[in-house]
Amino acid sequence: MNSRMLVVALVALVLGAGGGYWWAHRAVPAAVAPQTALPAARTPLYYRHPMNPAATSPLPKKDEMGMDYVPVYAEAGAGPAGTVSIDPVTVQNIGVRSVRAERRVLARTIDAVGRVDYNEEHLARLNPRIEGWVESLKVSVTGGRVTKGAVLLSLYSPQLVTAQQEYLLALQNLAALQDSPYADMRNGAEQLVGAARARLELLEVPAHQIEALEATHQVSKNIHIHSPFDGVVVDIGVRPGQYVTPDTELYKIADLSKLWAYVDVYENELPWVKVGDRAEMRSAAAPGRLFSGRVTYIYPSVDAKTRTARLRLEFDNRGGVLKPEMFVQVTLRSGRRLEVVAVPSEAVIRSGEREQVFVVRAPGRFEPREVELGLSAEGWTEISKGVQAGDEVVSSAQFLIDSESKLREATAKMSGVTAPAAAPTTDDLDMSGMAMPAPGNGQKAAPPSAGAHRHD
Repeated sequence: MNSRMLVVALVALVLGAGGGYWWAHRAVPAAVAPQTALPAARTPLYYRHPMNPAATSPLPKKDEMGMDYVPVYAEAGAGPAGTVSIDPVTVQNIGVRSVRAERRVLARTIDAVGRVDYNEEHLARLNPRIEGWVESLKVSVTGGRVTKGAVLLSLYSPQLVTAQQEYLLALQNLAALQDSPYADMRNGAEQLVGAARARLELLEVPAHQIEALEATHQVSKNIHIHSPFDGVVVDIGVRPGQYVTPDTELYKIADLSKLWAYVDVYENELPWVKVGDRAEMRSAAAPGRLFSGRVTYIYPSVDAKTRTARLRLEFDNRGGVLKPEMFVQVTLRSGRRLEVVAVPSEAVIRSGEREQVFVVRAPGRFEPREVELGLSAEGWTEISKGVQAGDEVVSSAQFLIDSESKLREATAKMSGVTAPAAAPTTDDLDMSGMAMPAPGNGQKAAPPSAGAHRHD
């Protein structure tokens, strides 16, 4: 009897406790019950092949193997067109490096091969003013040094003999009219003497020969040709007994104390060069010696085949070490120095249509930015618009990012999306439509990858 009552008491106690618990929870107002908001459904931007991201479709479909295309969703705040997001593991694997744009001074040094040539301002080509015959050569070999005023050759010319005779007659006529009471006649005689002397000077008869003619009143058979300056005889165009005319080149004489050097530079180097810039030259003929000069002229045209422009430099050569037609190594020191915002030249992507860089917006997030370029020097390029000092830009692997960016932008445009998305991450890929084999027959389920997220 006692055992039965004990069992009944225990059952009543359990039922009472359960009923109290039920009543307590039933009395909680609905207003204070916790509410869980359901996530809003996302609309895919497009669908892509599960194995080939380049194959996309605006609608769900299956590939040739029966695998569902994977939906790709837009990220919140996806950024401008072509913005790309890459997971940290991929960033490391493809070797993405970045550097900050900075204000720096750009200066340029240009190295080029030059060719030494004569200074055309100190190069003389001697031609006679009259016709005649070469009587003798005073300097008969090329390469000889001559001084200013030295006699080079003697030339016989009947025209010169006639001119001298006319001058002597004019002098005699003036002397006969010195005591004439007619002033007009004396003035006419003086003008005749002046005209005859001017003719001799125009024929380049040396002054000492004219003075000798006035003193001796004897006509000289020959005229002397003199050197116009100190220099070297580069070429002799005549020989004794040769008939010459004003078209005949008698001598070519060059002053080698100052020489020119011609240097060709590329079009992109032209903005760094100006007349007056300092130039340094080295020659194999003078090891260890440095010649200093200046840029004296920039030619106005560009060679159509080589796309280079020619510069003319001038160097001192009073020691005679440099020779025309030598090849030399020239270094141009640009006098132009610019303080600008610049990035490494390798960070700039030139597509032919535009220039752009990729700006790092956040770790693994890259925004394409169109820029305007300025000058380039020593591996850095000026950015005149599009990037500010302190902006972080991609300096390596940017071409891989650019390819992905163009793919995303083009796909978004074809899908009719106004705000193109960044590259999808693992959060954006819905694998629910892909059939996965269930673990069995001794197989174990593969653990989730490090970058994967679990959705309940």
